[in-house]
This record gives sequence, structure tokens and C-alpha cells, in this order.
Amino acid sequence: MKYLNISFDLKNKPSLDPGFVPFGPWADAFLAEAKRPFSVALERENGKVSVFHSFLRDESFAEANARYMERYVKFLLWSVGGWRVKICGCEETAQKLLEDYQEGAKRDFDVHFMFDIYERPFEIQICDEAHFPAANEQPKSIGGHLDGCRIGFDAGGSDRKVSAVIDGKSVYSEEVVWFPKQSEDLDYQYSGIVEAFKTAASKMPRVDAIGVSSAGTFVGNSPMVCSLFIKIPRSRREEVKSIYDRAAKEIGDVPIVVANDGDVTALAGAMSLDSGSVMGIAMGTSEAAGYVNSERQILGWFNELAFAPVDLQEDAMQDEWSTDYGVGCKYFSQDAVIKLAPRAGIELPEELSLADKLKFVQKLAEEGHEGAREVFVNIGTYLAHTLSLYARFYNLRYLLVLGRVASGVGGDLLIEECNRVLQEEYPQLAEKITVMLPDEKARRVGQSIAAASLPEI
Repeated sequence: MKYLNISFDLKNKPSLDPGFVPFGPWADAFLAEAKRPFSVALERENGKVSVFHSFLRDESFAEANARYMERYVKFLLWSVGGWRVKICGCEETAQKLLEDYQEGAKRDFDVHFMFDIYERPFEIQICDEAHFPAANEQPKSIGGHLDGCRIGFDAGGSDRKVSAVIDGKSVYSEEVVWFPKQSEDLDYQYSGIVEAFKTAASKMPRVDAIGVSSAGTFVGNSPMVCSLFIKIPRSRREEVKSIYDRAAKEIGDVPIVVANDGDVTALAGAMSLDSGSVMGIAMGTSEAAGYVNSERQILGWFNELAFAPVDLQEDAMQDEWSTDYGVGCKYFSQDAVIKLAPRAGIELPEELSLADKLKFVQKLAEEGHEGAREVFVNIGTYLAHTLSLYARFYNLRYLLVLGRVASGVGGDLLIEECNRVLQEEYPQLAEKITVMLPDEKARRVGQSIAAASLPEI
């Protein structure tokens, strides 16, 4: 393939999306002759700083250089997070990037999202070496604490799960349907959380700790951007930020730790596999991801890979929320199935919801429909090429694939194709990374039980 005068080999293209330009292998080819260094630092809360180094080609590759730097920084922004990005080197190209990340400009969504997380203006700065910060990573051990009487709570968008856990054994679990995304009254979410806590507490002689797995982006225990509270007026933002801490006070003076559900998924995988360097990717309404390193620590990164670029083709599917093109949520979610199905000759009934359209294609796949099966094979191809990108930034030993898209025969086809393409195109990655669906042991650990293990007593 050739893109912006950069040629690279791609033996396996998604048959239903032949124009797919995977960022990972394209970046490999671009960097093979790139010698002009630049560095990127992302500053976050509590003085955390992550630093990355890369290269550009000479000035004759101006368009490719601009594309590479912009996509590289975009990926870092959504994998790591940050309220300030500093770039050192290649100033002319960096200046073009700075123009995009202004209020009202091309990356207005990113600018406002980061402001909501860190509550300070987002900025990109071009600086010299003297003003470039040193790395200050602050990885934190997470979970794995099973002693005592614990509550584990998993706050999903359509149901909430809670477990009472005594010395690592679940003595009670329940799942309750709720609709937090539809409520404009925060009392609805608060009372649901408290009710779950009290139900679990009633099944144990005492409560020593509470762990929460929740959708959203967190600073400490505070949900800064979270779909569960999407309709809550901004005037109640401070109440949203303290909602889990306040709910815990209803139980008593016990430690509570709240973590992003993606990181808790990765923790559950690490606990079941007895290993670190685990990433979990849930393919559902969108793409959710989490990661624990080799020491079973979380990095304090966003891991919001739904908004991180994976495909460079100019006419890639647009994400309606972020307005960007070729980002992960359109490749590893039900949207990917719905996008590919018509190309496989499947006519999706218009009256069906997005979730039901996914089920429609899954049912066809279960029945042996070749086009439907091809849809999930293509997502496996997407995943293999994207792993060559993710592996640049995350030290991966295991990748657990979860979510509705990965259920049934579709999930089996997805995993099988991903591993096949890895073997053929990325043999070194194939030797290192095990891509798998969660096994029975991982399912037994479960999200709410892994959440219960978050606090240290």
C-alpha cells in the first residue's frame, strides 16, 4: 500500500474495507527513514508527566510529517491524557498542530473534553530543551486485596451489579436494571448506588472496604466525565464528583476506591491469569479499554482508546461525538458491525435499534451466513493491525477481548482471525501477545469481585 508517499506491505486487508490504512504499519514504514527527532510531554494531575520521543522525515515529506505528528499526538492525548502538551523539536510541523487544538478549531472536542477532566484550560506549547519537562510517572498498585468483608460495585449504563465478598469469596451478588443515562435528577443515581451498597452490607457481619468499577474518566474517586451522569445539570457538578465518596459514608467510615471499568476489567484478567501486562478491550456500544502493567499497577492514564486513531484513510467513518475520522470506536464496537454488514450483502432492518442490529448480524453468523461471518473476521483483521500500534505504547502480554460484539461465534471468528494475521504479519508480536476471550476462571473473578479487591484495608 502507499499513503502520502509512504509505501508499506499489508498482506491481509479487511475484505469489506480495502481502503483501510492502519496507523501502526504505516508508522513503521514512515519511521524507517525518519531522522529528525521531536519529543512530546503530557502533563496531568498531581504533577504527573509522561514523555515520548519520535522522529519526522525531511522537509520533502511535509504532508506525511504533519499527518504523523498530528495522529501521534492525538493517540497520546487519548491514551495518556493531559491538560498541557509540550512539543520540543520540528517546530514548523508542531505549529500546524497547535493551530488545530484551539477552541473552535478542528480539535475543539478534544480541547473541551480535557478541560472538563482537569478543570483548567487545555494547551499545546512549543518549547526548547531547556523548558521541556522530565518524566514523572506515578504508577499505582491496584486491587488484588481479598482479605476481610468487602463490597464490590460495578456501575454500568444499563444495569448495576454488586457483590458481598468475604475473604475473596462472593457470598451474595445481584444485578439490577437501571437507567442512569436518562435521569436528570442526581438523586436517582445516588439512591441506586446507596441501595446497592446497603444490600451487600446486609449480607456480611461488617464492611471493611468498598471498591467501585464505573464507566467514566476519573481523577481520584471523582467522575470528571461520565456517561452515567450525562444528563445531570452542570450546576450539580460538585455533587457528581463526590457521589461515590458520599455514598460510602452512608455505610460507615470505610475506605473506598473507584476505578475506571476498563482498568478493573484488566485487573480481573490479571487476577485470573496471575500475570501482569494485561489489556482488556470491551467491544460494545463503543470501545472501552484498560491496562495493568507488569507489576499489576495502573499507569494513571486515560486509556480512552475509543477516541484514539487507528485508520488513516481520509474517508474513514466519522465518529459523531468527537467528529474525528478513523478512531477506535468505529472499529471495535457495534458500529463496526453495522458499518460492515451492508458491504457483506446484509440488509439491516431500519426499525431496529443499534443493539438489535448487532444481534441481527450475530444471529446470521450463528446460522452460518458467510457475509455475517465475514464481518467478524474483518474486525479481527482490524484488531491485529491495531495491536501493532497499541504495542508501541503498552507492554502487552495478554489481550482480553470482551463485550457484546465478542460474544458467540462472532467472537470466536474475531479472535481466530486476529491471531492468524498476527502470525503472518507480526510474528514477533504473535510470540509475545496472547489474544483471547475471557475463560471460565476470568468469568468467575467477575467485574464486581475484582472491584471489591481495589481498596487496601
